Parts: sequence; structure tokens; C-alpha cells
Amino acid sequence: SLPSLPLPEGVNSSYVDTTTTCGLLFHILSSGFDPSNQKPLILLIHGAPELAFTWRHIIAPLAQKGYHVVAPDQRGYGRTTGWDTRPFESVGLTEFHITNLVRDLICLVSALGYTSVHSIISHDFGTLPGTYAPLLRPDIFQSSLQVSIPFVAPSAAPAVAETPDPPNVLGTAIAEYAAFESQLEKLNPPRKHYQWYNSSPAAANDWLTGGSLGLKAFNRAYFYLKSHQWPGNAAITPPTIFSAAALAVMPDYLIMPLNDSMPDVVASMLNGSDPSVSTSWLTDADLEVFLSEFERIGYQGELNWYRVLTSPAMTRDTLLLAGGKIRVPTAFITGAQDWSSYLNPGAIQAYNTSCTDFRGVTTIPNAGHWVQEEQPEALTEAILKFLSGL
Repeated sequence: SLPSLPLPEGVNSSYVDTTTTCGLLFHILSSGFDPSNQKPLILLIHGAPELAFTWRHIIAPLAQKGYHVVAPDQRGYGRTTGWDTRPFESVGLTEFHITNLVRDLICLVSALGYTSVHSIISHDFGTLPGTYAPLLRPDIFQSSLQVSIPFVAPSAAPAVAETPDPPNVLGTAIAEYAAFESQLEKLNPPRKHYQWYNSSPAAANDWLTGGSLGLKAFNRAYFYLKSHQWPGNAAITPPTIFSAAALAVMPDYLIMPLNDSMPDVVASMLNGSDPSVSTSWLTDADLEVFLSEFERIGYQGELNWYRVLTSPAMTRDTLLLAGGKIRVPTAFITGAQDWSSYLNPGAIQAYNTSCTDFRGVTTIPNAGHWVQEEQPEALTEAILKFLSGL
């Protein structure tokens, strides 16, 4: 009963049933299907607030080079069903744990009839399962490529437990996560990390209503502000250390004013600029796909990922991998105007130690955070160059 998606030629929408293994009926976009499964499988993993549809310009060009390319809507997103849709106060967050997101992908691969993935290519928040997949199962995920957000190796348990002063934003803060957030609150003016905001009870409704701008104008402006076209992204000065003061140089859409919602931030950052210029790479019709999908399912599903990430009690499963390295060929791609690549200062440089076979960094000119949307041809070329070296 759902409307068909406006897909490029050669890209198909279908469903893969993994309800008996991980409980999901996956919606996927794909191209290059081979009944004999002889073609190498490429997985394209989206971020937030995105969908498999994010990869629509990339799927067919990769398939034309001999690959079976699959982009799923992940748990909490789009047309994939079977995840816990309950509201903030009652949803079960265990199913959104990082290792469970990887299990989802393993179940999908198996249901597709494959035993291995030639490469898992991930963007934004998708790089979390996109990197933990090869960490956990390098035999299945045989290479990895991250776009926009670099790999951050799982931390070891601290030798001495510390209990920092909790911040006040959520009222009942998770003390273990709170040290950095508390530092941000003490800045002048006080700030908060967008991940912390996205973990708050009000965030899902803020995203769904769009505040004073309304849903469509808010989303148009949000995509624009994180693109190469917003002047504030023209000169990136990456912070070199991880501290509140160092990250305070970042745009308000990442390190937010303490008491503002994301719609508040976006409305204030526009400051007379015209977000409609972004229709050159994100048409109104394509934007409407994102709007209609999130209007239908809401934003709490995707925001549950942030709640897990900002709650160390829910990420302790990653201690299984403490000190682990990615031991398959890996590379990183960033847009030249993407601040998000530097939210974890030093992470890009750390690839040489966090991966045993790092193939380097590619910077895409005239691209902000939405590289697949802003510069799909250049991104496709960079991906194919990486794949050709495997």
C-alpha cells in the first residue's frame, strides 16, 4: 500500500525476510541481482536522518561494474519493519545495541544467499555497524569503506573508574557519559553535543514538527546547512584535541546552544541565506521521499541509536572488542566541506593504527556531509578505485 519510490533506472525496491533470525522484514534497494550469487556483494549502509534511498545515485553505477549492490533500510528506518516502534519512555533499547545492528546485517547477508560481503560501505551513523561488522566478523565483511564519519576503535575499560559531575540537560544523566557533556555546559555560551540532544525525550517530536520552520522547510534547511553550499562550511579548521573548548569551533548544528532544539538551531543559522540552492543536488521530489517516510514512521526509531551510543551501560557489549583492529582492507572518504568528519579529533590519523590494512583518505571537492547526494559521480569513482585495489 506504500507509494512506489522514484528510483533511477536499474534500481529495484524489494523485501528480504529475516523475521525468524533477527525479527526484521528488510526493505532494500538493489541492482545487479544474480540468481547464482556469483557476483561479489556490496552493502551500502545509510546514516541519519537518511534511508537506503540516500544511495539511489550510487547503486546502479556500482552494479554496472559487476557487483550485486544492496542498500537496506536499517532497524528504525524507512520501510523495514519488525523493530520496536514504542515511544521514548517504553521502547526496548536492547535491540538497538551496536552488536545487534551488526547481527541484523549478518542475517540480511545470509538471507540474500551469501556467505561473505566483498565490501561494506557506510555513511554517517551507518559507519557504526559498518565498522563493527568487520571488527566482529572479518571473515564475512572482507573490506570496509567509511564515508564522512571515521572509525573510532572501541575503548578499553578504564583502569580506575571515575564518576564525573553529571550535566543537567536530561535530568537523569548517565554519569559515565557525562564528563564531556558537563564540560560543554560550562562553556560561555553553554553548549551541548547534537548526539546528546538526539538522545533527549523531546528530540523525536522536534524533528517531526520542524519547529517554527515546519517539517519541509526545516529539512531543506538542515540538508543545506550541512552541505558544501552553506558558506559556514567553506573553511574547515579541524580541532586537534578532544575537549569542549576545541569542539566549540564547530557549527551549532553539531555543537548546539544548550537550550535550543535542532529546529531552533537551523532557523537561527539560516540568517538570510537561501537553502533552495540545494535543489541542484536534492530535488523537492527526492526530499519529499525522506519527509513522507519519516512522517509515516516518526523519528524515534533512528534516535534510539543515539540513546544507545550516549549510554555506556548500553555499549558495554563493545568491550568484547576493546583494543581490536579492523583487519580487512579499509579506506575513508570525506567531503572537503564536512565538519562531521572531525567530531572525534585524531580519528582519521588513527586509521594507521586502528586498521592493519588502511588504504588512505580521499577528499571529495565541493561536497559537505551528504557526499552521495552532492557529488554522486565523484563518490562512485572513489568507491570503484578502492574496490579495484582489492
